Amino acid sequence: MAEDWQNGGFGLYIHWPFCAAKCPYCDFNSHVTRTVDHDQWRDALVSEIAKAGQQTQGRVLQSVFFGGGTPSLMAPSTVDAIMRTVERTWPTANDLEVTLEANPTSVEAARFADFRTAGVNRVSMGIQALNDTDLKALGRMHTAAEGLAAFDIARNTFERVSFDLMYGRQNQSLSQWETELQQALSLGLDHVSLYQLTIEAGTAFGDRYAVGALRGLPDDDLSADMYAITQDICSAFSMPRYEVSNHAKDGAESRHNLIYWRYGDYIGIGPGAHGRVTLDGTRYATEQARMPAAWLTKDNRETREALSGQDQAVEFLMMGLRVSQGIDLKRYSDLAGRPVSVARIDELVDLEMITVAGSQMTLTDQGFTLLNGVLRTLLAD
Repeated sequence: MAEDWQNGGFGLYIHWPFCAAKCPYCDFNSHVTRTVDHDQWRDALVSEIAKAGQQTQGRVLQSVFFGGGTPSLMAPSTVDAIMRTVERTWPTANDLEVTLEANPTSVEAARFADFRTAGVNRVSMGIQALNDTDLKALGRMHTAAEGLAAFDIARNTFERVSFDLMYGRQNQSLSQWETELQQALSLGLDHVSLYQLTIEAGTAFGDRYAVGALRGLPDDDLSADMYAITQDICSAFSMPRYEVSNHAKDGAESRHNLIYWRYGDYIGIGPGAHGRVTLDGTRYATEQARMPAAWLTKDNRETREALSGQDQAVEFLMMGLRVSQGIDLKRYSDLAGRPVSVARIDELVDLEMITVAGSQMTLTDQGFTLLNGVLRTLLAD
């Protein structure tokens, strides 16, 4: 009998925690350090992957994702060693997707050919902005020209290339965002991740915002207009939204991220990495030790928490409604042991937030803009 995770697939996430500098908006588990013992990190990552593989033998691995931090600062030989270990550990899909996040500096772009040789076939680039003033304000280490040059190298090296852009930046107008997004999509992208600048507590931007020193951020109306025009422009370029912040041409969606959103199983390796793994019929939430030095020296790097059926149903709903295809209500009820409230579904249908066809529930355009409110309604006691 098929287990629930098989509805979403099986992937591997590798977290490289080091960066050359800490961006002021970033709340990821990233650390700036002068030196890294690449041999020691290679051996530790390979060992941890082999350990995870012993418990998940026979599964077909569909994706590998190197995230961070800045994994394009990894030694290509480390990536190569990891990929050779992956090949020995699991059978892999014929179309295995291997993604590496990269900063578009000339130093990192110079490694692209070696990453390709190691097995990377998709790169996700942190472009973030296409003008130097905003790049500097965002703490990025590349210029706009360097970013575009790195993109050219990437698309001539890898089978698939995506990049991130951030909107809702300080003093950014609607027309400026429209022009920038059109410029980006004119480059011939097949995938782009478009995020609104979010101010997180504990970041440099968060500290400035708390004392009123971060000015020029958009109000709610401008933010909504930016999101709406993003949908219009991307649709015009045949890159519709397939997830709240992600757009792609047909067939170019991120297979790894779809494992998350379709609530499959994925192993998380590296400092602070999270995972969801089903073992002997029980699904666990896993988390690895957060601080790099502690992770490197620990024998037992991972903690696990068993998830109840209701826990899984909530996660499935929260992840699955982010994608345009929505969720299967029967799968939710199988996990939770009870269906979603018909009254709440009817309420949201009447408000034109969702549509239901058979057992498939999807968000409308209005529902996507008010996703958190839709989730609160569906999950209310």
